[in-house]
Amino acid sequence: MSETASISTGIAARYATAIFELAKEEKALAAIETDVDALEAAMAESEDFRNLIASPIYSRGDQQTAVTAIAGKMGLGANLTNLLGLMASKRRLFVLPHLNRALRDLIAEEKGEVTAEVISAKALTKVQTDKLAKTLKASVGKDVKVNAAVDETLIGGLIVKVGSKMIDTSIASKLSNLQNAMKEAG
Repeated sequence: MSETASISTGIAARYATAIFELAKEEKALAAIETDVDALEAAMAESEDFRNLIASPIYSRGDQQTAVTAIAGKMGLGANLTNLLGLMASKRRLFVLPHLNRALRDLIAEEKGEVTAEVISAKALTKVQTDKLAKTLKASVGKDVKVNAAVDETLIGGLIVKVGSKMIDTSIASKLSNLQNAMKEAG
């Protein structure tokens, strides 16, 4: 892990712990989880929002005004809105993706869940996702939340990451292994 990523993760972890504990105290974990979903969707959909949180061009005041207005329009909770304003005033909005990840991890741990990152060659159906979650639950012994992504270069199959374990059943990986075996033999 690079030093910058490590620093960002550390900063995000402190903010995440603070907002998580506050939400837990107020019995508002479901609301904070919904807010995290909304923030992630906004970052995925809006290049302007991503630029706002990452660009040094905007002043602290501009970032703070913009991010609190955006949070208000999105209907985010008061605690998260205040946190985003604080992060803007401290020039720390760049850690927002790390904050979301850390909050997701804390919420999942509280709920007794584990998150599985699944990459497939084409989008999984709801039935496939549910079946995969059920299979993984039997393997890891906890409820599994599946975060699915698509990478067409896999050709077929899946790459599943749960915690520190990774299972790669993609055709691209199998072809690569076959190519390496042929090079060694020839």
